[in-house]
Amino acid sequence: MPALLEIDALETAYGASQVLFGLSLQIREGEVATLLGRNGMGKTTTVRSIMGLTPARSGSIRFRGKDIEAWSPDRIARAGIALVPEGRQIFPNLTVAEHLVAFAANRNGSSNPWTLQRVYDFFPQLAERSRNMGNQLSGGEQQMLAIGRALMTNPHLVILDEATEGLAPLIREEIWRCLTALKAAGQAILVIDKYVERLIEIADTHTLIERGRVAWQGSSAELAGNPGLWHRYLGV
Repeated sequence: MPALLEIDALETAYGASQVLFGLSLQIREGEVATLLGRNGMGKTTTVRSIMGLTPARSGSIRFRGKDIEAWSPDRIARAGIALVPEGRQIFPNLTVAEHLVAFAANRNGSSNPWTLQRVYDFFPQLAERSRNMGNQLSGGEQQMLAIGRALMTNPHLVILDEATEGLAPLIREEIWRCLTALKAAGQAILVIDKYVERLIEIADTHTLIERGRVAWQGSSAELAGNPGLWHRYLGV
């Protein structure tokens, strides 16, 4: 099966400060993949390069067979990559319903697309808070809304940057449930998070990076069988 997203020899810099050094990874249709590493190792920069927010200096980013590394962020989003950003970035003056309706699209041409009601069924808490403004939601509710907002675009690929950062344990479990259900539905996902034990249960493949370079890539079974990697590259 050809890769849905294929990054090859990616190099990205902020001015004279280079962050990514020849990074490569692949995500296939229906696959859940992770990008793991300590803080400051280049995970968010990788996401920013995929989304066109910090253009690559060299290397290639191919999505559904097309080179997208020179595309604008809005064109990349319309092509079917949805980002759940670090910090969630919820609009404080829009209601839950307005957030979701504003992003409605069917970018993957699904015959059973995500709709407002389907998101409410998936996240009942959002249905209960449908008339609340973004700044009236808890952190967990904001993360559910950010995921629902991404799903409303009916993307080919969802990227979650720091999927459960700052969330209470019970809310983290709700996010893991959400990712497990999305995987079962065939949604391709790239996840950045620090809870390796839970990610091993959900994801298919993993990429560990250190100082902007790929340190290790492999399957969940391989990562579970080598806890030394966790201590070396993740500090857990």
